[in-house]
Amino acid sequence: MLARRLIAVASVAVGLVALSGCRTEPGVAAYVGDHRITEDAVTSLLDELRAKMPTPSPEPGASQESTASPEQAAPSRPPLPSRSQVVTNLVLLDVCQRLSADKGYQPPARATAEQIAPQLGVPADTAYAERVAELATCMNGLPAESVAPTEQDFADVLAAGKAAGVIPAEVTVQEAAAQLDGDRLRGALGSKKVLGEAVAGYQVTVSPRYRPLEIPLLSFSAEYAAVSVRLGEPGSDSVIDVSTPEPEATPSAGTVAP
Repeated sequence: MLARRLIAVASVAVGLVALSGCRTEPGVAAYVGDHRITEDAVTSLLDELRAKMPTPSPEPGASQESTASPEQAAPSRPPLPSRSQVVTNLVLLDVCQRLSADKGYQPPARATAEQIAPQLGVPADTAYAERVAELATCMNGLPAESVAPTEQDFADVLAAGKAAGVIPAEVTVQEAAAQLDGDRLRGALGSKKVLGEAVAGYQVTVSPRYRPLEIPLLSFSAEYAAVSVRLGEPGSDSVIDVSTPEPEATPSAGTVAP
């Protein structure tokens, strides 16, 4: 079934781009209203991660005189999140916290850095893990609105799935709709509506350095979004949608389960 191809995510690799006007200043990565998210703040988070990320030790018994290739002899440390990932998480955290404060939303439970860090592949005692835990907590408090998918939604999902190579080319929109409609898809579309309206209301803009960015809400994989909020370009408020992953599916690296 097509539904088996999908992974639900409250992404931590999330992003927003300019919605109105052109606000660009040297050293500013993004704006949420009048609040500036600076390049220095992004660099600080990455520098701390770089300092604390462990470098894997050679395998026990490995000889320094081994003829293995450098890649085999010296395993590399886990990859850092990209600057775009950091920017988008900070932007979405700001938007979500403003929305929750304005609407009185309360999360049912709080995520901790210790819970989040293994999914991110980063140390728990870092500011980045703390910020992502705050984001996951805030996202869990947003209303679980359900929006029925339109035929265009299914067509967008189908196109995205075929582009990702996970839906066969011969599958029709009608066949995809019959298999993919469900609570996960409708919930992702509801989240898209809530977040899209919030981003527009809080006048989010992002430096051209990081455009285009998107907020994936339901995914085929870490690389391919199924439902996402794209902002800042003509037609970018459309969604790419898909639904109902199997319950046992686990989030991919860089994502946090809702």
